[in-house]
Amino acid sequence: MTSSTADAYTSDEMMTVAAARRLGDGACCFVGIGLPSTAANLARRTHAPGLVLIYESGTIGAKPDRPPLSIGDGVLAETADAVVSVPEIFNYWLQPGRIDVGFLGAAQIDRFANINTTVIGPYDDPKVRLPGAGGAPEIAASCREVTVIVRQSRRAFVERVDFVTSVGFGSGPGDRERLGLRGSGPRTVITDLGILEPDPGTCELVLTHLHPGVTLEAARAATGWDLEAAPGLRETAAPSAAELDALRALTGRHPSDRSDRS
Repeated sequence: MTSSTADAYTSDEMMTVAAARRLGDGACCFVGIGLPSTAANLARRTHAPGLVLIYESGTIGAKPDRPPLSIGDGVLAETADAVVSVPEIFNYWLQPGRIDVGFLGAAQIDRFANINTTVIGPYDDPKVRLPGAGGAPEIAASCREVTVIVRQSRRAFVERVDFVTSVGFGSGPGDRERLGLRGSGPRTVITDLGILEPDPGTCELVLTHLHPGVTLEAARAATGWDLEAAPGLRETAAPSAAELDALRALTGRHPSDRSDRS
């Protein structure tokens, strides 16, 4: 498949490409299912062929030819360099800090990058019960750093999450250290509108990049707190034709399926 133009792409494609670019060749990445998995596999197909993908089910070095449906999808074990037990993945690889990057999604995320995938509303009487924690709390606690990919809206980007499933920076500076968490926490949050990173002093998420065609006002309107923009706010580079071709080959989608950003 060859893209006739590099500027016809969807907001989800922009988000996925931006997330893939954050993964370096040779890094070891603990991957969540869904958007994180698609972005990680795109990185492996493009600029980072040596990226080592680890999934919670125990697969190390998985190389799926399509996005897996779950951590139990057979394509992960069939293409992995090794398959080990789940306790080994967590006790030997993750908890001692041997994983470079944890790649997570979120239902809710707040200004201090705490993640909720448990409930919307009160825990004892929730409006919505979400899929739950899985391995995300350990990934957020112990990976050397964490990248989060999530679509930006006021429903997802809230002042304070309804339930802290996975700790980002708690209530601010010093909380991770007080809790004894090994990793440095979320370093990047990538959305369909832009890229956010924690302020070095306050640990609050600030907007560092806007995707092409997105305004600062639109990003603020989709955020449930008073979103600050970094002094050097930049525009994300648009997806290249090669990146779009690789992504569409991976997902099996054609550019005519949906194009909401051009």
